[in-house]
Amino acid sequence: MKTIILAAAAALTAGAALADGHAQTIRMGTEGAYAPYNFINDAGDVDGFEIELGNMLCEAAGYTCEWVTNEWDSIIPNLTSGNYDTIMAGMSITDERDEVIDFTQNYFPPTESNYVALSEDADLENGVIAAQVNTIQAGYVAESGATLLEFATYDETVAAVRNGEADAVFADADALMPTVEESGGELMIVGEGVPLGGGVGMGVRETDGEMREKFDAAITAMKEDGSLNELIVKWFGDDAPQY
Repeated sequence: MKTIILAAAAALTAGAALADGHAQTIRMGTEGAYAPYNFINDAGDVDGFEIELGNMLCEAAGYTCEWVTNEWDSIIPNLTSGNYDTIMAGMSITDERDEVIDFTQNYFPPTESNYVALSEDADLENGVIAAQVNTIQAGYVAESGATLLEFATYDETVAAVRNGEADAVFADADALMPTVEESGGELMIVGEGVPLGGGVGMGVRETDGEMREKFDAAITAMKEDGSLNELIVKWFGDDAPQY
């Protein structure tokens, strides 16, 4: 009975908010450390492809966005515990994650993961490979013959290669390319690309089906009118995969 009363009260509150013309506030969880998907800019604000996209999706779905940053390692547990309502953090859609949370359709197409090293001779098969903890790349390395060295953030994985702790870093191509370009030739892509995951999607709790459907509809509309492709090109360049 208590559950029924609480549910009814929540419905009345939501209805009142809509009647007053106030959009529901959705807390959007992100890492703020995975450029150009998401990062903290010079002004100290969360910024990036997913922030701009998330704000557009919220507006289209009739929500107000409020951004929350969270360390990658605990980003899914803090979604399921209610600390925020969505995850937009460069998160690839995988079967393993889909057992714990739900995903919208992808808003960034499936892409390859790449190795980056200081030398073309880097040992990718039996060497030490750095990857961010709890990523599909870390899982892939763990199942290979290489030694996995995990770090909490993407920047730490790159630093491990630069300081000699790791022979290479394995990560999303879209994150690695700007790093390689900005290195001035110090870092280079080595080996073959590896296709992993089902693209990047918005994570939501399994109980928030109505919200997921609204965001799905907004993503579909942006794919159909070309505005999602425009945003991808803006943040990732003309060579980025598009819809």
